[in-house]
Amino acid sequence: MTSNQLSFAGAALSLAVLYLNLRPWWKGGRNPKDLLPFGGSALLGALSTVCTGGLLGWLAGCSAQSANTAGYKAVPGATGTQDTGLARGSLGQLTPEGGVVVFLLTIVVAAAWKAAGKQDRRRMAGGAFCGATLCFTAGVAGMLGGLPDAANNLGDGLKAALEGQGIL
Repeated sequence: MTSNQLSFAGAALSLAVLYLNLRPWWKGGRNPKDLLPFGGSALLGALSTVCTGGLLGWLAGCSAQSANTAGYKAVPGATGTQDTGLARGSLGQLTPEGGVVVFLLTIVVAAAWKAAGKQDRRRMAGGAFCGATLCFTAGVAGMLGGLPDAANNLGDGLKAALEGQGIL
């Protein structure tokens, strides 16, 4: 299995982290604002999977490897069954303009991390983990396939605005 392929047990671990992060929100007031720490980091984690050759892409691959390693121990240890791989997915490609958007998102998430308390930092770590690992599956990558295009288009608009195109 490659570093950017998630096993079924690794996906189960990611889904467990997702559940443990969303359950308190669901049981609580269901305020959308409470999803920001997890959701913003999950968005960054998902976009990290298309950052090939960069630090974010490497970290996303490490997330999948750690999910697989822990899943290989946890699932068979709990159930006695063996694991299988999942169909590999990919969100697509990032343009240089989209890369700028992902970089700026990284800065926003890093600043939020620095200002966050212990509980929100756990949620942010869980979000980045789930976003990165689950986007290596064909199903989640298929559902979020427009994400890199959105970043690319936003980057194109930002570049055009900074170059003074289409302002007047």
